[in-house]
Amino acid sequence: MSLFVKKPLNVLLAEASESEKGLKRTLGTRSLIALGIGAIIGAGLFSITGGAAATNAGPAITISFIVAALGCAFAGLCYAEFASMIPVAGSAYTYSYATMGEFIAWIIGWDLVLEYAVGAATVSISWSRYFVKFLEGFDIHLSASWTAGPWDGGIINLPAVFIVILASLLLIKGTKESATVNAVIVGLKVAVVIIFIILGWKYIHSENYTPYIPDNTGEFGSFGFSGIIRAAAIVFFAYIGFDAVSTAAQETKNPKKSMPWGILGSLAICTVLYILFAHVMTGVTSYKSFAGKDGIAPVAVAIDHMGTTDAAGVLHPDYPWLNRAIIIAILGGYASVILVMLMGQSRVFFSMSKDGLIPKVFSEVHPKFRTPAKSNLIFMLFVSLFAAFVPSRVVGEMTSIGTLLAFILVCIGVMVMRKTMPDAPRAFRTPLVPLVPILGIATCLFMMVFLPGDTWLRLIIWLIIGFVIYFGYSAKKSKLRNPGLANEESDIDVIGKN
Repeated sequence: MSLFVKKPLNVLLAEASESEKGLKRTLGTRSLIALGIGAIIGAGLFSITGGAAATNAGPAITISFIVAALGCAFAGLCYAEFASMIPVAGSAYTYSYATMGEFIAWIIGWDLVLEYAVGAATVSISWSRYFVKFLEGFDIHLSASWTAGPWDGGIINLPAVFIVILASLLLIKGTKESATVNAVIVGLKVAVVIIFIILGWKYIHSENYTPYIPDNTGEFGSFGFSGIIRAAAIVFFAYIGFDAVSTAAQETKNPKKSMPWGILGSLAICTVLYILFAHVMTGVTSYKSFAGKDGIAPVAVAIDHMGTTDAAGVLHPDYPWLNRAIIIAILGGYASVILVMLMGQSRVFFSMSKDGLIPKVFSEVHPKFRTPAKSNLIFMLFVSLFAAFVPSRVVGEMTSIGTLLAFILVCIGVMVMRKTMPDAPRAFRTPLVPLVPILGIATCLFMMVFLPGDTWLRLIIWLIIGFVIYFGYSAKKSKLRNPGLANEESDIDVIGKN
């Protein structure tokens, strides 16, 4: 059978309607929007913005956020159509299986490991760093040996392991409980972002916006037009996660109505907050002030300039407490990102396992909690080990390029679906097809081109590893390519069944 065999739409819809032994439907529209915001607003906003402004775009970093948001918006519109049409766990993997065939679906599923599992490990390492910083504010000092991996001068990163285990156990307990905790965290970090914008607005000095687009230094990506686009590719990392909303389609009460609102609503809210945040940040002080800063430092620099100058010309910050609030928001922000990423990864593998492409242990559902508990435990172990011993720099821009690739294939998938299944019912229709999908492809590909060459090389190596696994295992176990296998076992296995 062809590598590009497609999964019939009626089979997908049958999976979506499975309720007796499937994933429990507990999420509403507001929960989905909160999940999206939880995944999007992390410490990336607080740290990446300053660096990209200082070295790439200057005050025009706001334009970079708009460019990145456009790419996400075009892709989000395509995601929304698919999520309302095929309300099944699996996100881009499932959509690709229905439109472009199994091999492309495998590439997407393997690619999403970069965004979700590896991304969660990387974020947990950063969470550990801010947790240590937070405790130091109370004169509590943890040993560096137990808060960093071997490559960073320590032995094991225990705080990173702790937050991964905590998020995983919460996910095992239930999606509704996880969504409730996430909603509380989202409220906290959104409040801090809004407070920063409101308090900082009156300290904006118009001269800090001149020139709004600094002249290019002669180096590609260093200010000017190329700098704005390079910055867009960098700050795109701050948007990663909104697509994780689509992985919860099979746990949503009314996915046809709620999924488009969840995807597009969370993206719209975060885009407005991002642009306002960047505008204030580069307005209270010159973008040059952020050069050489990382972590919380860029925001701290901005907060230190939100004050009054005395007769001696010394600037006194009016809101020194805001830095501590930012750290709390970062801790909460990272925690919710880890939670949603781990949920998204387990749901993608849930769908891949049901299709036979990976072992069936990933699609076994806990009889009481109705969650993929074994899958959550496996990823808890994998991500914990990664977070405990591997330096965060291993991933970096890999996460961005992997996500951009997924967005491109989803945009292509919408155009294919409109041609092959024009009469299939759609609760939400992507407007202006094929224009919107083409713009989504062009914008995402444009940002990919502006990423460094070594990032492309690592992506290629990762995909080659995936090809080896597919042809060595998945192609032989695929239920669609080997119908006999599908008859030997049920689509959904419940832990502890007779």
